[in-house]
Amino acid sequence: MSRPRIVIVGAGFAGYRAARTLSRMSRGKADVTLLNPTDYFLYLPLLPQVAVGILEPRRVAVSLSGTLRRVRLVLGEADGIDMDARTVHYTDPEGGEGTLGYDRLVLAVGSVNKLLPVPGVAEHAHGFRGLPEALYLRDHVTRQIELAAATDDPGTCSARCTFVVVGAGYTGTEVAAHGRMFTDSLVRGHPLREGMRPRWMLLDIAPRVLPEMDERLSDTADRVLRQRGVEVRMGTSVKEATHDGVLLTDGEFVRTRSLVWCVGVRPDPLVESTGQPLERGRLVVDPFLQMPGRPEVFACGDAAAVPDLDNPGGLTPMTAQHAWRQGKVAALNVAASCGVGERRPYRHRDLGFVVDLGGAQAAADPFGVPLSGPVAGAVTRGYHLAAMPGNRVRVAADWLLDAVLPRQSVQLGLVRSWSVPLDTASPELARVPGRPERREEADENITEIIDNTEKAQLAGAEPAPRRPGPEPARNQPGGEPARNQPGGEPARNRSGPEPAGNRPGPARNRKKKPAAGRRGAHPAPGPVKRDDTSAEGDRGDS
Repeated sequence: MSRPRIVIVGAGFAGYRAARTLSRMSRGKADVTLLNPTDYFLYLPLLPQVAVGILEPRRVAVSLSGTLRRVRLVLGEADGIDMDARTVHYTDPEGGEGTLGYDRLVLAVGSVNKLLPVPGVAEHAHGFRGLPEALYLRDHVTRQIELAAATDDPGTCSARCTFVVVGAGYTGTEVAAHGRMFTDSLVRGHPLREGMRPRWMLLDIAPRVLPEMDERLSDTADRVLRQRGVEVRMGTSVKEATHDGVLLTDGEFVRTRSLVWCVGVRPDPLVESTGQPLERGRLVVDPFLQMPGRPEVFACGDAAAVPDLDNPGGLTPMTAQHAWRQGKVAALNVAASCGVGERRPYRHRDLGFVVDLGGAQAAADPFGVPLSGPVAGAVTRGYHLAAMPGNRVRVAADWLLDAVLPRQSVQLGLVRSWSVPLDTASPELARVPGRPERREEADENITEIIDNTEKAQLAGAEPAPRRPGPEPARNQPGGEPARNQPGGEPARNRSGPEPAGNRPGPARNRKKKPAAGRRGAHPAPGPVKRDDTSAEGDRGDS
């Protein structure tokens, strides 16, 4: 009898835990394959420390092949799933196509940046979901301080030194807390004009910072941020983003070149392309993490609407803690479906949450005990070391070096603004020019050129030739001149995000949809209407 084929799509918290559990249980009795765009598991909670230079990028990237001994790794992005044929279609990093057959499927594709229909945000903001975005933010902040120190214009200096973070959940709070300390250290080496200091703003429509946490911990985080000099504005958000700054909902216009979007996450677009029932944008599953009518398919993590058995009628939130535990339960139930062990429903008990506020400051409530100050800081770092599946010694060494040595404030220039767009289905990958296109993408681009030419001729205008490079978008906040970009029109002339088909590198191809909803199709002129606000969540740091 042939061994069962188990395919896991995604190596985030849920997918990695499922793969690790199955690799230990299978012992050669099953073929376990992990499909993921990168060869590492990203420990997201420590990403803010990468963005401010405390940790080197590889410290939070745990090797998949080095830690999953009995798992076959396939590099690629899932394009579509044929559940009737039991196959997963994918595109590898060089544009090649492949298909994986399965007897059991675990969907753990995770989430991407949550978008809101706010004018200008897709063009001028950057998210915080992957290593490329963290590396870009580190370079960008460093560059803005260096340029501000060199300018003679007070207005330009002020704009470059103003950093706006939207979203006061776990990620946004940590980015603002660490970011303020980082820029303070930068200006010691690059003094600004007299009387000027870096300005950090944290915005959210919620009534308080960290609304998901106990109010005592929320108060601790709020107090630390304000003492550090961060402007915390609750009940306020961005109404419009432009190349000069952001217009707030209270009517104030803030001049800035930096807009960091941390409003939460939404399920990966692959979830919708499956055609299966959804709830709040996530795949409907039963308490055993199986899809109704598809007993061979399991879903977990941010991709799944997992019932909260301790809160009837509710769903478990989209946090790292739940994803990590669900990955293990999914693996146990997959094994049970193959005749090994007994299946179990997903139940959870909160172990508490931790939020790193930089330095020795943190807010934590392990097992419901609220902590703050250095004690919380020690608990937070101890928790992360215990939770990481690898690189513990290297992470601890970086923390020690950061405590005794000054940080290196240099730009690496590895990630450019255009390569980390906010509206992307692959935040874990930076867009790269010159990557081979799939045949469908090439056909869509040819059709797009013909359609645009015909429209221009009907309007009596001379159609613009298709060029490999764009016009300069010199007014984009925090971005590099568009003449260095391999594709795209100036952001200020667009009413919505650039179609994926025109961006550097291929878009992720899902199953074919009507042209109006297919990723890569040209939107009609005018505001872009989005339907991606149904799923809500923010990555928890525990």
